Amino acid sequence: MKNKIEVKNLSKVFGPRPQEGIELIDEGFSKDEILAKSDNTVGVRNVDFSVREGEIFVIMGLSGSGKSTLLRCLNRLIEPTRGDILIDGDSIMDLNKKELIHYRRQKFGMVFQNFALFPYRTVLENTEFGLEIDGMSKEKRREKSRQALAMVGLEGYEEQKPDQLSGGMQQRVGLARALAVETDIMLMDEPFSALDPLIKKDMQDQLLELYEDIDRTIVFITHDLDEALKLGDRIAIMKDGEIVQLGDHEEILTRAENDYVAEFVQDVNRSRVLTAEDIMSKPLALLYENQGPKTALHKMNEEGLTSIFVVDRERRYQGILLIDDVKDMLDDNARDVKKYCRQVPEIDPQTTIDELFARLADLDTPLPVVGEEQKLIGVIVKTNVIANLASEPDEQVKD
Repeated sequence: MKNKIEVKNLSKVFGPRPQEGIELIDEGFSKDEILAKSDNTVGVRNVDFSVREGEIFVIMGLSGSGKSTLLRCLNRLIEPTRGDILIDGDSIMDLNKKELIHYRRQKFGMVFQNFALFPYRTVLENTEFGLEIDGMSKEKRREKSRQALAMVGLEGYEEQKPDQLSGGMQQRVGLARALAVETDIMLMDEPFSALDPLIKKDMQDQLLELYEDIDRTIVFITHDLDEALKLGDRIAIMKDGEIVQLGDHEEILTRAENDYVAEFVQDVNRSRVLTAEDIMSKPLALLYENQGPKTALHKMNEEGLTSIFVVDRERRYQGILLIDDVKDMLDDNARDVKKYCRQVPEIDPQTTIDELFARLADLDTPLPVVGEEQKLIGVIVKTNVIANLASEPDEQVKD
């Protein structure tokens, strides 16, 4: 997968003498020391990362960590003091003001925490604002805006004013406005943080549903680790303007690289975060549908199994054979394993451990994890679930 965004040695210093701040960064002084020495504030400090095309990349941290400053540096709403930003391999640092405005309209959509809606415009007029600025004809921009509103569940609300909508619905309008302009990249600055918990969850679910249908790269800012883990393909954790750890869910949860990250993850409910894909194991043995009971018995004896999953030649899941089923086949002198297969519930790779509990409670067999094209990609047994819930992130933290 190619990189959509590349950030190289990026720093932003606010204050009267930014270059002096850069020099102090290079000398190794901390954010507080730089403020005391030069009256400059370090917003972003020597940041390097890339965002893959089509992923949701989450930047998280506490207030003052630099996450929103970093987001605004990506499209130069805030000018970096040093460093380079590449979009599709091309640097945007040399664009002049006019070129940059045009580039932003073509490449970046933004969704803010405070909705940023015009109170005297209707929902439809708010949604079409970006297209209007681009000079699109009224008929065409209305068509695109209606499509975007339908995508976020606001069909029928086109003529309402923002103050007639709930907070969650207003945020949907902001999301629709970003979708309508059909940019490659969506920058989302804590878009759901002002919403009530239930509405926030609905908006997170809505975003994930939309993500399946739109071809966008999303950079998402949050201070909420649960939200980061739910939405992000990868997560960058910031402190004092620096990225202190970057990784996927499992790396963040189980391999904290410093005390700061360890404190972040210590209270995470792992059962709502880890998925079947995270904890599944590879099948010790598989039986192909054209193989007979003696082959099944041999494979089960070799691995000490009491059951075996059956697949076709393309590894598509067909069912499971228990040892008693194999005995019945031998007694019946039968070879058609599919007739003796049992069906147990299939598990999607993204099923959480929370959801797995209900599936496993009354089963004495493993559960098949089935991916695209019905292919068997792993198995879940009760001990997988229990062991992962009982485990804690590594006690030892890297210096």
